[in-house]
Amino acid sequence: LGEEQSGQIQSIGFSLYCDMLERAVSALKNGEDIDVLDDPYDHIDIELNIPALIPDDYMYDVYTRLTFYKRMNNFNKPADLDEIKVELIDRFGPLPEQANNLFHVLKIKHKAKAFNIKSLVMNEEYADIKFNQHSPEFYAKLIKLVQNKPNIFKPLPNDGLRYFGDFLQAPERIDAIHHLFDILQS
Repeated sequence: LGEEQSGQIQSIGFSLYCDMLERAVSALKNGEDIDVLDDPYDHIDIELNIPALIPDDYMYDVYTRLTFYKRMNNFNKPADLDEIKVELIDRFGPLPEQANNLFHVLKIKHKAKAFNIKSLVMNEEYADIKFNQHSPEFYAKLIKLVQNKPNIFKPLPNDGLRYFGDFLQAPERIDAIHHLFDILQS
């Protein structure tokens, strides 16, 4: 694709862009109207603000990188993602930090589905988590969490939660999200 066709990847994210492009191509092939905004499933937006990609100096061929991105985006269970990771290491050598981060982000995205998370946006000071609709029991758990740890958790409008901490580096952010998932699961 040229820059005009692919220039919006940065603004909407690679996985959503690929999904929209795939739906558009499929609709064209079937002679249907194109409606890329009609999302058949809920998209989860995970933004940890860390470098999460396969660097081109690790994998030079663009087509191969895109193929791996697509496979990584379409995995069904974490074991599938682990197989892809092993294949990358086998074919291209030890993973650079950015690629390891990508695997962590994808696993976080997968786990976020279990908690009905709509979006998770993180920076050095806090993470904002937005949830899709949940049961009253889940919201009661969130309220109790906020009440018990008001310096760490704060409610946000529209089914959201803010999680405070010192999340300066990628490993700290990844660990913090897994810790949050453990808390939500208990």
